[in-house]
Amino acid sequence: MNNHALTLDISTLYLVATLVAALLGGLLLYFWRLEKIAALGWWGAAYITGGAAIATWTVGGPYLHPAALMALDVTGLIACGMVWNAARVFHGKSTSPIGFCSGAMLWALAGLQLSESSPLRMLLGGGIVAAYAVLTASELWSERRKAYKNRWPAIAIPALHGVVLMLPIIIGDVVRPEGGTLGHAWVAAFTIELVLYAVGTVFIIFLMVSERTVTAHKTAASIDPLTGLFNRRGFSELCGRMIEREAGVGRAVSVLIFDIDHFKAVNDRFGHPAGDEILKLFANVLLHALRVTDIVGRIGGEEFAALLPCSTEEAVVAAERVRETFASAGVQIDDMPVPTSVSIGVATGENGIDLNAMLAAADTALYRAKRGGRNRIEVATETEQPLSLDGARRAAVLQATPRTPTVVHQFDGAA
Repeated sequence: MNNHALTLDISTLYLVATLVAALLGGLLLYFWRLEKIAALGWWGAAYITGGAAIATWTVGGPYLHPAALMALDVTGLIACGMVWNAARVFHGKSTSPIGFCSGAMLWALAGLQLSESSPLRMLLGGGIVAAYAVLTASELWSERRKAYKNRWPAIAIPALHGVVLMLPIIIGDVVRPEGGTLGHAWVAAFTIELVLYAVGTVFIIFLMVSERTVTAHKTAASIDPLTGLFNRRGFSELCGRMIEREAGVGRAVSVLIFDIDHFKAVNDRFGHPAGDEILKLFANVLLHALRVTDIVGRIGGEEFAALLPCSTEEAVVAAERVRETFASAGVQIDDMPVPTSVSIGVATGENGIDLNAMLAAADTALYRAKRGGRNRIEVATETEQPLSLDGARRAAVLQATPRTPTVVHQFDGAA
């Protein structure tokens, strides 16, 4: 009587697990349709597929043909593979139909060789499910990023699920009493763990999706959609960090401001789409002419800026490389050559320099380059660039003190 009651409780637990899986699967599919995140669709389909297989096996198991039972086992293992595939898709990898079906195919081939009561058959089935759980955890581990605070629980939950599944299979013959009651108790415990695993996994999924959405919004708010460079906000934030880091080791930083010459004439003559192509071309020139460690952004219409951890001399060399590359781009629009040139202002500051003060100094030098004939580089004079965070006060003192004009090294188009 007690065994019958325990069997009924286990069946009830399986049905509860099925209902939970169906509910969570439906919820994931709903958010997949809402958010257009493919991984949510995979996770939702896996939950519903696995839940349907368990429900059919629980309710109709005693009445089904062995071939039908085998089909249910195959379906359940495919669902496990789909969970792993969802983790791949979540990180932008391609789907792997062979990967999420291989476990089911292996089980089907083994079913032709092993009897239903064979311990090897049970070990194989548990091993396949555990392997998919470990692969899911491994997928999340390999794509870990510090920005995702919830990555560790997402790794631990599927790994723990695999351990819980394999433990009774591996040590069952050692610890199971002769009556076999521990086996039934472990099935009940595993069913409860399955429900907790399903709920916990979905909770972690939503946390990861939420973090990714927030990160994407923050990134979008910092990126210029046309050129892919940082916008003024993103540029300022990153520059602040670089200035602080370089100040810690006593290194100077230099700001370059670029303004594409006669850009309005290109827009007026060829239209805004052509102007957009010129902007994207110049952004590409900056990315290739400057170093990976340099910060580059678009801070206005045709105005760009870069922060380099270097001295004035090195900054001027980098600026000339940009000017020369852009001037020799050889752009043609409607088979008509379009001259491309850029005017550049350079300012350098010591440790602790204020970014806005540097930008103002570089901007002053830039307009001097414009007035001087364009397609040239001007470096801010000593009276134009503050040296540290108290730059405004220094500038006021410098303006009140007569100084000998500073000779500024210039490049023009003939250089």
